[in-house]
Amino acid sequence: MKIIRPAAIVKQGQLTLYTTSLKVSDLLIPNFYSVETLDPNEDNKGYQRLLNTARAKKLSDYIVSGQDTKDAFLPTSIFMATNKNIAFKPENNSIEIDVKEIGPFSIVDGQHRVEGLKMAADKDRRVLDFEVPVNIAINLSNIAQMCHFLIVNTTQRSVEKGVEQRIYSRLTQALEVEDIPNLPKWISRAVEKGEDDLALKFVDFLNRESQSPWYNKIEMANQINKEASVNQKSFVQSIKRHVLVANNPISIKNQDIQHKIFLNYWKAITNILGTDDPTVLFKYNGVELFCKFSVPFFNKMINMPDFKVETMEGLLLSTFENVEGDYAGVGHTEFWTKGGKASFLNSGAINQINTEMVKALHKTNFQKEIEL
Repeated sequence: MKIIRPAAIVKQGQLTLYTTSLKVSDLLIPNFYSVETLDPNEDNKGYQRLLNTARAKKLSDYIVSGQDTKDAFLPTSIFMATNKNIAFKPENNSIEIDVKEIGPFSIVDGQHRVEGLKMAADKDRRVLDFEVPVNIAINLSNIAQMCHFLIVNTTQRSVEKGVEQRIYSRLTQALEVEDIPNLPKWISRAVEKGEDDLALKFVDFLNRESQSPWYNKIEMANQINKEASVNQKSFVQSIKRHVLVANNPISIKNQDIQHKIFLNYWKAITNILGTDDPTVLFKYNGVELFCKFSVPFFNKMINMPDFKVETMEGLLLSTFENVEGDYAGVGHTEFWTKGGKASFLNSGAINQINTEMVKALHKTNFQKEIEL
């Protein structure tokens, strides 16, 4: 099937856009468009946020209600893209879309509008003739489409932070192997620094390793996980703030070893504090405190013979015994029980506990005996 539409050609640097309009009936042609939703179970698949059906239905109801009075309008354009070429005909300012050859277009921005229009057409056939403004980018690679999604949704309105972290990570991995379009400076700096990529690898390892206390407890971007106790966004941000720092002594080790050391650290913590519900150890307060404490703890560990669980557990026990003041119970299970003291900590209290734990860490004279 072929669609011929009047269009204006727009050049923005190396990007070529066609500004045109499409009828809702065009959008409903089989294989006309696709939405590349980010898949939490596959690192390099998709980039779109999850569809909010309620949001799409709200638009659908509005469009249907305006059919009798003909006053429904939707001036905001949909941004579509293809990695193929569409020829522009200057003699009549038009484009011809061969759906079988070009499709499916990727919906870079506007998936809720498209879904809302689709729902409206199911309710009222008159919506099929409703026209919507569309910008079509041509010859745009999949990674470039992802970049444009990120740019649109960070310069105009916010994208969910977990999805943003995943995209930053994928762009960092692509820097040396794929062509990436020009990005805003703040995005380029984050991609080049690579902290989202590094932090996500810590989080993914903890969440996927079957022997990890965090196994399947972290809700990843675009994932609905009723067993999760904390989301990817929060965990990644804590690791970026407190673990990926210059004075972290394990940073000189390769990534696999870093991940295993961090896993052993959490195994040692949970061996002491327990994992049974109800506990808030696996919520934001637990993540933030023990990520914050990890670097001084690892600096103390460099004087130990190894980074094994039992060695860490011994040092942690000695540290907890030396904690004084209002938060002396931080090393006891009851402190972390739901409804207990840890449930009501604010950032100031977390900082204070960390300070007391660091003091206690420096007081301890624990030294694992080296086996001969």
